[in-house]
Amino acid sequence: MDSEGASARPVYSIGAVSRMTGVAVATIRNWEERYGGVVPGRSAGGQRLYSRNEVDRLQLIRGLIDTGAGAAEAHRLAATRADDPPRPGRDGTPRRHLVILLAERDPYAAELAEYFLRTEGYEVTLVFDVSEARRRVDEAPPDLIVIEWLVGGGMGGPLCREVRATTNRPILVISSLAVGEAAIEAGADAFLLKPLDPLLFVSSVKDLLGESAYLRGPERRG
Repeated sequence: MDSEGASARPVYSIGAVSRMTGVAVATIRNWEERYGGVVPGRSAGGQRLYSRNEVDRLQLIRGLIDTGAGAAEAHRLAATRADDPPRPGRDGTPRRHLVILLAERDPYAAELAEYFLRTEGYEVTLVFDVSEARRRVDEAPPDLIVIEWLVGGGMGGPLCREVRATTNRPILVISSLAVGEAAIEAGADAFLLKPLDPLLFVSSVKDLLGESAYLRGPERRG
């Protein structure tokens, strides 16, 4: 795939990957050091940055271990199955009424993103003001916060840091700028490049909310 296509893929923090796969952060780090099968990129500040393919590989390893394989064997098998399609899980319909706060700067882009989310059954609270976004998070933290990096004249980074300091709810940063590393450093769980691909956007939201059919899987435990 060309570099432009690769850069459009979502980028996840290690904390988000842990919640998505059910594998502890310490275990993910240990597997990286011991087996080297899943080696993420690094931000300038040293934060691990995972692609969706790496998340899929970790989920496969976890599934193999759940079925009785040892860690070393699971990594070996995962390496041979790298091109296999994901195992089917339950349908990806939201299991409960979920609220997403979308802090955008562009009304047209906001309308499209809101449409993508509402068609999946999510309730969307749309704001164009950083102060309003802070107020909404303080009063009733949504299930997920989507922040446009340039909202409020470039205040997406500070907003992300403030939200992270007050809640552990997942944060997805979106931008037409390649600021994935800066977003993760600011406390985001994932970054997605604009213009948003509807399927990537929705799948990233479902991943972060634990609503992805593949990442839940038939044996996923809460």
